[in-house]
Amino acid sequence: MGRGKVVLQRIENKISRQVTFAKRRNGLLKKAYELSILCDAEVALVLFSHAGRLYQFSSSSNLLKTLERYQRYIYASADAAVPSSDEMQNNYQEYVNLKARVEVLQHSQRNLLGEDLAPLSPSELDQLESQVDKTLKQIRSRKTQVLLDELCDLKRKEQMLQDANRVLKRKVSDS
Repeated sequence: MGRGKVVLQRIENKISRQVTFAKRRNGLLKKAYELSILCDAEVALVLFSHAGRLYQFSSSSNLLKTLERYQRYIYASADAAVPSSDEMQNNYQEYVNLKARVEVLQHSQRNLLGEDLAPLSPSELDQLESQVDKTLKQIRSRKTQVLLDELCDLKRKEQMLQDANRVLKRKVSDS
């Protein structure tokens, strides 16, 4: 028979709390030791009781070396996370360039859709007309190719059906 679920809340009785702390502390230290042995991991555990007593475990020979290594790692990752001012300036410049390009493309798209044509000069309208004509030719060419492919497929199916029809007629005439 298993234990019931333990409700995680502060134990009000001081004696029970101290006993539970001692038992769980020993279990935690044992788990830290097992983890260091089984997984060849560098483990450091620092624990203070309610009364302020220190309990510690280190899988390496010196807890301070492990803690220094931890600090170096934390500070190195924090330094790497903060971009330099040059990098930020480059990123901002790239953002500004991309934003301007998006605006130009959106304006061009509106023009191609026949919107916002009033401010365009006659030469710009000629360029737009040429571009639309070129695009229209490409669309018509692609449409023609698709229709020809469909026609070819239909002719192939027609030929197969005619062949099947001949075979059936022969069978009917033979019987």
